[in-house]
Amino acid sequence: MRTIVGRHGHKPVPRAIALTTVLGVLFLTFLDTTIVTVVLGNIQFTLGAGIIPLQWVVNAYSLVFASLMLFAGSLGDRLGRKRLMLIGIAVFCAGSVLCALSPSIGWLIGGRAVMGVGAAASEPGTLSVIRHMYPDRRRRARALGAWAAVSGLSLAIGPVIGGLLVAVGDWRTVFWFNLALGAALFVFAAEFVPLSRDPQRGPLDGGGFVLGALALGSLIFAGMSGEQYGYRTSWVIVLFVVGAVAAAVAIAVERRVDSPIIDLRYLGQRSVADALFAAFAIYFGVFSIFFFTALYLDIVEGYSGLQMAQMFGPMAGLIVAGSIVSGYWVGNAGPRGPMMSGAVVSAIGILMTRVYLTPHPDFGALMLALAIAGLGFGIAVVPVTAAVLGHVPAAHSGMAAGATNTARQLGSVVGVTALGALVNVTITSGFGADLQRQGVPESLKNAVIGILETGGSAAQGLDIAHPDPSIAPLVHAATGAFRDGIHLALIVSAVLILISAVVTAATPRSALDPESEVD
Repeated sequence: MRTIVGRHGHKPVPRAIALTTVLGVLFLTFLDTTIVTVVLGNIQFTLGAGIIPLQWVVNAYSLVFASLMLFAGSLGDRLGRKRLMLIGIAVFCAGSVLCALSPSIGWLIGGRAVMGVGAAASEPGTLSVIRHMYPDRRRRARALGAWAAVSGLSLAIGPVIGGLLVAVGDWRTVFWFNLALGAALFVFAAEFVPLSRDPQRGPLDGGGFVLGALALGSLIFAGMSGEQYGYRTSWVIVLFVVGAVAAAVAIAVERRVDSPIIDLRYLGQRSVADALFAAFAIYFGVFSIFFFTALYLDIVEGYSGLQMAQMFGPMAGLIVAGSIVSGYWVGNAGPRGPMMSGAVVSAIGILMTRVYLTPHPDFGALMLALAIAGLGFGIAVVPVTAAVLGHVPAAHSGMAAGATNTARQLGSVVGVTALGALVNVTITSGFGADLQRQGVPESLKNAVIGILETGGSAAQGLDIAHPDPSIAPLVHAATGAFRDGIHLALIVSAVLILISAVVTAATPRSALDPESEVD
């Protein structure tokens, strides 16, 4: 059995145990990106939260996660990947406790942000440790297949586990589950994850961290806030300007410092840049499925936790199967073919989901559509990751891992934000026009649209799936507009993923040559 250096630098540890442990840490951090999607309805009625705050329950985690991962990956390269991973798990657990005890939606969002800090510190190390444990390209591709399988499984099984947990308790049970899993993984990581770091010349690039985090945070926060307050609002425009200026200055600074957080010599390569765009597009599409489809089935169709688990279960299984197969495919033939194939299959699954998401969807047909999308997601994730890690030196594997996962998280955040804006515009225009045709007074029309957009206490006690006959016409008009918005969001997602397939096809085969990676 192959072994690696253990906790104290001299104790041999079976490589399989170390790999299983880092995959557990990955599972923990990725699981929380989607596990809350199926309990949003429960949170809404318990805490009186509206659609915008509910999006922040998802986005607060992803925003902080995405904003800090680049810095965390490079910091792990310098200070030690295992050390930073352990700190991150501890912070993640603290945030879980804060969420579980939250008395209001504001506290819950704050706890999710703390969890995002912990995830950003711990997750990039999972990829960079694998890069060091498996220097051989073929073995590493298979390990990355397992990594992608777990990452996809954690995303897909999030709604399944969330549905089961809320079925036996409530939404707080989800965060107690996080705490228990996180505490166990902390112990295993301390014992079995190998030590590794690569000291680099020059001081820590604090300027790059501040500017990068400011750029990402400002742009994403502006996008999220513009959805609620309008993109012409003065302070939203200021945030966009601040983010753009910070990004431009950050690029200029990173080109001049000795040891940049974002080393454009490597991340600017065409093969790496195309792979990062593919990661963004794939996860943009993933969240059109996980957030909006799950929310529709939960609130509009009234699916139980068990039904949600059954609906998303096959998708989770095929994400795992696709990732494992893709690991061998990439190891033998390189990333180009599976990257294109996965994108096309996932886009087909998303378009099928759009077709079968009807007022009363056929359970089997919709489950099949989601499963096909899951197969495509699973196939695509491995080559995206392999293309980035294979073209960045091992000494900068933390930076490469941080860049890859930042692209994924940006895809999820921008997906939820941009697609949420499309859904809200469709509700406002479509439902508003229906109410006007029905002769509903302007004041009542505005009040009803306000409830749809913000939820809150006015929506508590309203069973949208089984409305009172006196308001059934209004509810059906509202859910019809909501469904139309989701249909549009699914089409946009599929088109973006297909664009990423075209970009990959246009990349010269030599740029993604499996023998061209650097050490």
